[in-house]
Amino acid sequence: MTVVSMSTAELNRLTIIMDLAESRLTARQAANMLRLTERQVWRLLGRFRHDGAAGLASRKRGRVSNRRLHPALREITMSLVRVHYADFGPTLAAEKLAERHDLRVGRETLRKWMMEDGLWLDRRRRLPSVHQPRNRRERMGELIQIDGSKHWWFENRGPQCTLLAYIDDATSQLLHAAFVSSESTFDYLRETHKYVTAHGRPIAFYSDKHAIFRVSKTEAEGGDGMTQFGRAMHELNIDIICANTAPAKGRIERSFGTLQDRLVKEMRLQGISTIAAANAFLPGFLADHNQRFAKAPFSNSNAHRSVAQDMVLEDIFAWKEERTVTHNLTLQYDKVMFLLEPNEMTRPLARQRVTVIDYPDGRLAIRHKGIDLPYRTYDKLQRVTQAAIVENKRLGPVLAYVAQLQQERDEQRSAKAPRRRGQADRHMFKVS
Repeated sequence: MTVVSMSTAELNRLTIIMDLAESRLTARQAANMLRLTERQVWRLLGRFRHDGAAGLASRKRGRVSNRRLHPALREITMSLVRVHYADFGPTLAAEKLAERHDLRVGRETLRKWMMEDGLWLDRRRRLPSVHQPRNRRERMGELIQIDGSKHWWFENRGPQCTLLAYIDDATSQLLHAAFVSSESTFDYLRETHKYVTAHGRPIAFYSDKHAIFRVSKTEAEGGDGMTQFGRAMHELNIDIICANTAPAKGRIERSFGTLQDRLVKEMRLQGISTIAAANAFLPGFLADHNQRFAKAPFSNSNAHRSVAQDMVLEDIFAWKEERTVTHNLTLQYDKVMFLLEPNEMTRPLARQRVTVIDYPDGRLAIRHKGIDLPYRTYDKLQRVTQAAIVENKRLGPVLAYVAQLQQERDEQRSAKAPRRRGQADRHMFKVS
């Protein structure tokens, strides 16, 4: 007994030809159903009557394809791959074979050959990435995971915004959270200030590799290798640990998944649609959330440290940059010229370094050896307003000034200065 292997299409063709042989269908009907000519249908009927069902099976089955590559080509290709490109992927290996050896093989053909020779594994056979669970820290305050989640927290009732969260690794308690327009250094400085004031200094913060927490450009020549947030944590003796992958800080990632469900619905029930209203609602929600989901720590001791008396948190959680005072007692910061008031305190400061302190609330101070210096400002980007009233005597100089600004003005602030979106008062410069 001979076993004939047939595809679904061939089985369908057999059924129709059998109906034609039994006169249940006409040749025209069978041709329409098979989408063939009547002459071809009569040929199929003849093969069926002569060879039976096997006569309708494809005659190409078991034969070598006319498009098959020569075995010698496969042998040459795979020998080159083994010697030069054993750890390359099929796509890159195919590119290098064409570039360096003038040997052009389709990447899918090469993928198949490499899989047959054990040089490549398809996705179904690869081992999945292993993310082993990590035990919780023993004490509260040893490790605080911080992150931001950009989401439609108000659904269609308000703008998209970001929730900054501080979660304790030992207990899964949400110790602090705040809604902000977007993640920025000033937002993290302001909210971390509130966290430290309320709970004290933790041992370490655990974050992602955002540029707020670490300097990405390792080849940078200037600076101390710290971000502004990193400098503030260094002054407070708090370490920053950056996770290499998102699953590594899975505790806060899973917490955001819960918040994007429960918090969104709770604010919908309360009709909350603004960041201010949401921040006012958060303390009560966090208390209930921690009561439901927090875990007991292994140790009852608290690792948070108190803030030393000599630590001025308001100054620590500010953006700080150093500048050199000119002979004219001026300095520049964020394309604004600061003119120090000439007095017995500021006159000796020519060519001396001073510190510009940019506070999250929009205030700005210039300090030298702990003393704030009096100053006036002149904004280089300030221009004559539209429809300004100008005296006739000043019209010529004003037009010349406007023409010069239009030709030379770069209306962007300094790329090195902080972005203003995280500040409470963005209009901090007064023009004299």
